[in-house]
Amino acid sequence: MGPSCTSEDFYPGLLEQVALTYEQRFKRYGDTPRGVFWKNADWQRHRYNILVRIFDREEFDDGLKIHDFGCGYGAFFDYLTAHSAMHASYYTGTEMCKEILAAAQKRVDDPRANFISGIFPTVHADYTFVSGTFNMRLDAEDTVWSEYIRVSLLQLWQHTRRGFAFNLLNDSTHEKHKGLYYASPKFFIEFVRTNMDPSAELIIEPPLPDFTILARRSQPL
Repeated sequence: MGPSCTSEDFYPGLLEQVALTYEQRFKRYGDTPRGVFWKNADWQRHRYNILVRIFDREEFDDGLKIHDFGCGYGAFFDYLTAHSAMHASYYTGTEMCKEILAAAQKRVDDPRANFISGIFPTVHADYTFVSGTFNMRLDAEDTVWSEYIRVSLLQLWQHTRRGFAFNLLNDSTHEKHKGLYYASPKFFIEFVRTNMDPSAELIIEPPLPDFTILARRSQPL
Protein backbone atom coordinates (compact mmCIF):
# COMPACT_ATOMS: atom_id res chain seq x y z
CA MET A 1 0.00 0.00 0.00
CA GLY A 2 1.17 3.53 -0.72
CA PRO A 3 1.12 6.50 1.66
CA SER A 4 -2.34 7.57 2.79
CA CYS A 5 -1.72 11.33 2.90
CA THR A 6 -1.64 13.70 -0.07
CA SER A 7 1.10 16.00 -1.35
CA GLU A 8 -0.88 18.97 0.01
CA ASP A 9 0.08 17.79 3.50
CA PHE A 10 3.72 18.67 2.82
CA TYR A 11 3.20 22.28 1.81
CA PRO A 12 4.15 25.00 2.63
CA GLY A 13 6.93 23.96 4.99
CA LEU A 14 8.59 21.52 2.62
CA LEU A 15 8.18 23.18 -0.78
CA GLU A 16 8.20 26.90 -0.07
CA GLN A 17 11.98 27.06 0.39
CA VAL A 18 12.52 24.79 -2.60
CA ALA A 19 10.55 27.20 -4.78
CA LEU A 20 12.57 30.13 -3.45
CA THR A 21 15.85 28.34 -4.17
CA TYR A 22 14.83 27.68 -7.78
CA GLU A 23 13.73 31.27 -8.28
CA GLN A 24 17.06 32.59 -6.99
CA ARG A 25 18.93 30.23 -9.30
CA PHE A 26 16.79 31.23 -12.26
CA LYS A 27 17.43 34.92 -11.64
CA ARG A 28 21.15 34.20 -11.91
CA TYR A 29 21.25 31.94 -14.99
CA GLY A 30 17.93 32.52 -16.75
CA ASP A 31 16.18 30.09 -19.10
CA THR A 32 19.11 27.72 -19.53
CA PRO A 33 19.79 24.22 -18.14
CA ARG A 34 21.93 25.78 -15.41
CA GLY A 35 19.02 28.04 -14.51
CA VAL A 36 17.11 25.00 -13.22
CA PHE A 37 20.13 23.16 -11.77
CA TRP A 38 20.90 20.91 -14.77
CA LYS A 39 24.58 20.37 -15.57
CA ASN A 40 24.36 21.06 -19.32
CA ALA A 41 22.13 20.84 -22.38
CA ASP A 42 23.59 17.52 -23.57
CA TRP A 43 22.67 15.70 -20.37
CA GLN A 44 19.28 17.38 -20.37
CA ARG A 45 18.60 16.08 -23.88
CA HIS A 46 19.84 12.62 -22.93
CA ARG A 47 17.25 12.55 -20.14
CA TYR A 48 14.51 13.55 -22.55
CA ASN A 49 15.57 10.85 -25.02
CA ILE A 50 15.02 8.30 -22.26
CA LEU A 51 11.72 9.73 -21.01
CA VAL A 52 10.01 9.64 -24.42
CA ARG A 53 10.54 5.89 -24.68
CA ILE A 54 7.25 5.69 -22.79
CA PHE A 55 5.31 6.72 -25.91
CA ASP A 56 3.37 4.25 -28.02
CA ARG A 57 3.87 5.37 -31.63
CA GLU A 58 0.55 3.90 -32.71
CA GLU A 59 -1.21 6.63 -30.72
CA PHE A 60 0.50 9.63 -32.34
CA ASP A 61 -1.98 10.24 -35.17
CA ASP A 62 -4.92 10.61 -32.80
CA GLY A 63 -3.17 13.24 -30.70
CA LEU A 64 -2.22 13.04 -27.05
CA LYS A 65 -2.53 15.08 -23.91
CA ILE A 66 0.93 15.44 -22.39
CA HIS A 67 1.61 16.76 -18.89
CA ASP A 68 5.03 17.96 -17.72
CA PHE A 69 4.93 18.26 -13.92
CA GLY A 70 7.62 20.68 -12.78
CA CYS A 71 8.14 22.02 -16.29
CA GLY A 72 10.58 24.82 -15.50
CA TYR A 73 11.00 27.25 -18.39
CA GLY A 74 9.56 24.79 -20.93
CA ALA A 75 12.68 22.99 -22.16
CA PHE A 76 10.88 19.67 -22.51
CA PHE A 77 8.28 21.25 -24.77
CA ASP A 78 11.12 22.67 -26.88
CA TYR A 79 12.39 19.10 -27.23
CA LEU A 80 8.94 17.70 -28.05
CA THR A 81 8.32 20.16 -30.90
CA ALA A 82 10.68 18.06 -33.04
CA HIS A 83 9.18 14.74 -31.89
CA SER A 84 6.43 12.97 -33.83
CA ALA A 85 4.42 12.60 -30.60
CA MET A 86 3.52 16.31 -30.82
CA HIS A 87 2.08 16.04 -34.34
CA ALA A 88 -1.52 16.41 -33.17
CA SER A 89 -0.98 16.63 -29.42
CA TYR A 90 -1.42 19.16 -26.64
CA TYR A 91 1.09 19.89 -23.87
CA THR A 92 0.49 21.31 -20.39
CA GLY A 93 3.38 22.31 -18.17
CA THR A 94 2.86 22.78 -14.43
CA GLU A 95 5.32 24.96 -12.53
CA MET A 96 5.25 26.13 -8.90
CA CYS A 97 7.77 29.00 -9.23
CA LYS A 98 5.96 32.11 -10.45
CA GLU A 99 8.99 33.77 -12.04
CA ILE A 100 9.97 30.63 -13.95
CA LEU A 101 6.37 30.07 -15.02
CA ALA A 102 6.17 33.62 -16.37
CA ALA A 103 9.35 33.01 -18.37
CA ALA A 104 7.89 29.85 -19.90
CA GLN A 105 4.65 31.60 -20.82
CA LYS A 106 6.58 34.45 -22.43
CA ARG A 107 9.13 32.44 -24.40
CA VAL A 108 6.86 29.67 -25.76
CA ASP A 109 4.43 30.94 -28.38
CA ASP A 110 2.78 27.77 -29.64
CA PRO A 111 -0.96 26.98 -29.56
CA ARG A 112 -0.17 23.38 -28.59
CA ALA A 113 1.37 24.47 -25.27
CA ASN A 114 -0.12 25.79 -22.05
CA PHE A 115 1.74 26.60 -18.85
CA ILE A 116 -0.07 26.74 -15.51
CA SER A 117 0.78 27.46 -11.90
CA GLY A 118 0.56 24.53 -9.54
CA ILE A 119 2.12 22.64 -6.67
CA PHE A 120 -0.05 19.53 -6.69
CA PRO A 121 -1.10 17.22 -9.53
CA THR A 122 -4.34 18.49 -11.12
CA VAL A 123 -3.91 17.83 -14.84
CA HIS A 124 -5.32 14.67 -16.42
CA ALA A 125 -3.20 13.49 -19.33
CA ASP A 126 -2.45 10.50 -21.53
CA TYR A 127 1.22 10.74 -20.62
CA THR A 128 2.78 12.37 -17.57
CA PHE A 129 6.45 13.33 -17.29
CA VAL A 130 8.47 14.37 -14.24
CA SER A 131 12.11 15.29 -14.88
CA GLY A 132 14.23 16.58 -12.01
CA THR A 133 11.21 17.85 -10.10
CA PHE A 134 11.96 15.88 -6.93
CA ASN A 135 15.74 16.39 -6.80
CA MET A 136 15.90 19.44 -4.51
CA ARG A 137 15.12 18.56 -0.89
CA LEU A 138 17.30 21.17 0.91
CA ASP A 139 17.14 20.41 4.66
CA ALA A 140 14.26 17.93 4.55
CA GLU A 141 14.94 14.54 6.08
CA ASP A 142 15.37 11.71 3.58
CA THR A 143 12.43 9.80 5.06
CA VAL A 144 10.12 12.81 4.78
CA TRP A 145 11.20 13.63 1.25
CA SER A 146 10.87 10.01 0.16
CA GLU A 147 7.31 9.93 1.44
CA TYR A 148 6.52 13.19 -0.34
CA ILE A 149 7.80 11.70 -3.61
CA ARG A 150 5.82 8.49 -3.21
CA VAL A 151 2.64 10.40 -2.40
CA SER A 152 3.15 12.63 -5.44
CA LEU A 153 3.86 9.68 -7.73
CA LEU A 154 0.63 8.00 -6.71
CA GLN A 155 -1.35 11.19 -7.29
CA LEU A 156 0.25 11.70 -10.70
CA TRP A 157 -0.49 8.10 -11.63
CA GLN A 158 -4.15 8.63 -10.78
CA HIS A 159 -4.16 11.52 -13.27
CA THR A 160 -2.45 9.48 -16.00
CA ARG A 161 -4.41 7.51 -18.60
CA ARG A 162 -1.65 5.67 -20.47
CA GLY A 163 1.95 6.12 -19.35
CA PHE A 164 4.10 7.81 -16.72
CA ALA A 165 7.84 8.54 -16.90
CA PHE A 166 9.98 10.11 -14.18
CA ASN A 167 13.57 10.33 -13.04
CA LEU A 168 15.38 10.64 -9.71
CA LEU A 169 19.03 11.05 -8.77
CA ASN A 170 20.71 7.70 -8.19
CA ASP A 171 22.08 7.11 -4.69
CA SER A 172 24.98 5.14 -6.18
CA THR A 173 26.37 8.14 -8.04
CA HIS A 174 29.84 9.16 -6.84
CA GLU A 175 29.40 12.93 -6.98
CA LYS A 176 26.76 14.11 -4.50
CA HIS A 177 25.72 17.63 -3.64
CA LYS A 178 24.28 18.97 -0.41
CA GLY A 179 20.56 19.67 -0.49
CA LEU A 180 19.77 17.15 -3.23
CA TYR A 181 17.88 13.90 -2.76
CA TYR A 182 19.52 10.68 -3.97
CA ALA A 183 17.14 7.75 -4.27
CA SER A 184 17.50 3.98 -4.40
CA PRO A 185 16.56 2.63 -7.85
CA LYS A 186 15.69 -0.73 -6.28
CA PHE A 187 13.35 0.85 -3.75
CA PHE A 188 11.48 2.98 -6.26
CA ILE A 189 11.13 0.38 -8.99
CA GLU A 190 9.66 -1.99 -6.41
CA PHE A 191 7.32 0.77 -5.22
CA VAL A 192 6.13 1.47 -8.77
CA ARG A 193 5.74 -2.20 -9.65
CA THR A 194 3.71 -2.77 -6.50
CA ASN A 195 1.46 0.29 -6.76
CA MET A 196 1.31 1.17 -10.46
CA ASP A 197 2.67 -1.10 -13.18
CA PRO A 198 3.98 -4.62 -12.39
CA SER A 199 6.04 -4.46 -15.60
CA ALA A 200 7.52 -1.00 -15.04
CA GLU A 201 10.96 -0.45 -16.59
CA LEU A 202 14.03 0.80 -14.76
CA ILE A 203 16.60 2.57 -16.96
CA ILE A 204 20.11 3.54 -15.85
CA GLU A 205 22.40 5.05 -18.47
CA PRO A 206 25.74 6.51 -17.33
CA PRO A 207 27.13 9.11 -17.29
CA LEU A 208 23.76 10.48 -16.17
CA PRO A 209 23.66 10.54 -12.35
CA ASP A 210 19.98 9.58 -12.28
CA PHE A 211 17.67 6.71 -13.16
CA THR A 212 14.39 6.71 -15.04
CA ILE A 213 11.27 4.64 -14.46
CA LEU A 214 8.64 4.06 -17.15
CA ALA A 215 5.19 2.84 -16.06
CA ARG A 216 2.35 1.96 -18.44
CA ARG A 217 -1.28 1.07 -17.90
CA SER A 218 -2.32 -2.28 -19.35
CA GLN A 219 -5.65 -0.62 -20.24
CA PRO A 220 -5.94 3.17 -20.69
CA LEU A 221 -8.20 4.93 -18.19
